[in-house]
Amino acid sequence: MNDVVLTETKDQPLWFTASVIGAAGAFFGLFVGTAQGSGLGGVIVGFLIAAALGVAAIKLLGTEMEKTFKYGLIAIFLVAGFAFGGLAGLIVMGLFAWFLGWFIYWIGRQRYREFLPPYLTAREVLWHYTFRVLCGAVLVFLITPILVVMPLSFNAENFFTFTPEMLRLDPDGYSLRHYRDFLTNPEWTNAVWNSVRVAPVSTLIAVTLGTLAAIGLSQSHVPGRQAIMAILISPMIVPLIISATGMYFFYSKIGIVGTYWGVVLAHAVLGIPFVIITVTATLVGFDKSLVRASANLGANPVRTFFKVQMPLILPGVISGGLFAFITSFDEVVVVIFIGSAELQTLPWQMFTGLREQISPTILAAATILVCISIALLSTVEILRRRSEKLRGLSPS
Repeated sequence: MNDVVLTETKDQPLWFTASVIGAAGAFFGLFVGTAQGSGLGGVIVGFLIAAALGVAAIKLLGTEMEKTFKYGLIAIFLVAGFAFGGLAGLIVMGLFAWFLGWFIYWIGRQRYREFLPPYLTAREVLWHYTFRVLCGAVLVFLITPILVVMPLSFNAENFFTFTPEMLRLDPDGYSLRHYRDFLTNPEWTNAVWNSVRVAPVSTLIAVTLGTLAAIGLSQSHVPGRQAIMAILISPMIVPLIISATGMYFFYSKIGIVGTYWGVVLAHAVLGIPFVIITVTATLVGFDKSLVRASANLGANPVRTFFKVQMPLILPGVISGGLFAFITSFDEVVVVIFIGSAELQTLPWQMFTGLREQISPTILAAATILVCISIALLSTVEILRRRSEKLRGLSPS
């Protein structure tokens, strides 16, 4: 469908093309000018250059020389970027030149209307693209911290900022020293070991209790199901500081504050809601006639669960377990209340490092945690699709 042109295009008014293209150039010029010491100058120069290029491309060259214009623009920007910013400048300016060349003709020739129905008003077209820009901005806002942390973890210096060598992509500006410190420093290795000791056990408890709770709440004859569900998932709704305070006072009464099992049980409580939600969602499409058929054939409830229900809800159970594991591995507030100095987990050690000694080793630890989370969440998505296929909710 996207290959079919629905609306014929025509040239925009010259003032509109110049102003929109100039605004894009001014936005880019703001960053370049700020890096060079004059943000206002960058805005003005960026606006004038982009507007002039837009007018020249649409009015003087036309679509006949579109490819020549785009390639020439990229070549000029590559040379300018390398001259003023080295390899990093070459990459940034090259990408902007590619975008600017595409954007000029997309705006100037009204190509943004090609694949939209012709009956859409200008306001509807504006909202169509504004919505997509807002979604993209939210995505950039969410992933920018990750994109900043990862390269900074390879900084050869003890700084939390990009050094001139890093900006020039000089190999001397990058190092694995912080990863080496993370893997050899006893404070960090002990924290990792504590997280590895706590997370799997708390996950096992959360999966067991959460799965049983989800199966029980899926039965229509259970009274007060909604109220019970609200209570069970409250740990993921109530602010962690409140949950941590309540756990501290309760666990202190039974003497497990500062113990291994105190931390494990606290993390299990935080993980159970994720298991309940994912398993409950899996049970929505479960055919209960299979359970009745198994009972009619003489199987007891335990055998029916492991032979009939478990294979079908297993992807949901594993997904919930992965969420519970991530929750335990990344949690810091509760463990500060319930744990002890000997039970410092990796997030707690990162918090301590930020508060007491600003060490870039924290960035290496954060990068490793991000990679683990991405791998686990990718596994969750694969299991979700497999679960939908098993339950017949998606085409195979």
